[in-house]
Amino acid sequence: MKSIILREIKSFFGSPIGYLVIAIFLIINGLFLWVFEGDYNILNTGYADLTPFFTLAPWILIFLIPAVTMRSFSDEKKQGTLELLLTKPLSVWQIVNGKFFGSFLLIILAIIPTLIYVKVISDLGSPEGNIDMGSTIGSYFGLLFLIASYSAIGIFTSTLSENQIVAFIISVFLCFFFYFGFEGLSSLLPSSANFISVLGMQYHFKSMSRGVVDTRDVIYFLSISILFLSITVYQLKSYKA
Repeated sequence: MKSIILREIKSFFGSPIGYLVIAIFLIINGLFLWVFEGDYNILNTGYADLTPFFTLAPWILIFLIPAVTMRSFSDEKKQGTLELLLTKPLSVWQIVNGKFFGSFLLIILAIIPTLIYVKVISDLGSPEGNIDMGSTIGSYFGLLFLIASYSAIGIFTSTLSENQIVAFIISVFLCFFFYFGFEGLSSLLPSSANFISVLGMQYHFKSMSRGVVDTRDVIYFLSISILFLSITVYQLKSYKA
């Protein structure tokens, strides 16, 4: 599995993709958080916290992560190397996990530079250092689990077509539905609002953003990730057969 992860990382940074992903994520966040006037501008909120960042990041990642994962198996299919990959002395689970962790680590590299925001907000606080670290740490944990879920969905959709654009569109739709769709449905069905909203990622991400890492939220995100990775394995086994 390690060889697959290294192969994925090398392929990302052997082309402009890895650098573009990191640059686009940081530039878009930087512009909305510090330059553009609006609800996401931290300097205009009057509060020393990163709530605008953790509100904006999931939406950017809905498009960014599918752009990273769309080539995972689509490209292998298009180039006819999937059969060769499946004949390697690795289980299908190891191949899928290798692709998954390769994409996951790339997005983590894009997230790491945003830790400087914590330092900046802390310095800007009145008094200096007046920042809710519990909420910030919880939000970063939530973001990690959200990235894992998005990545698992993206890896799965890349097995559905050799066309990367098709894989990208399906991945964006599924990520959007799981993050926002259940919240939208809950507003349409007030009688079942609590039950429906609990099924969505947004509910659990917001829960972790309060600074309390509840095992129910962790189990939810792990379940989503494992579910889509399992379906991916099933897809590849049926392809192999």
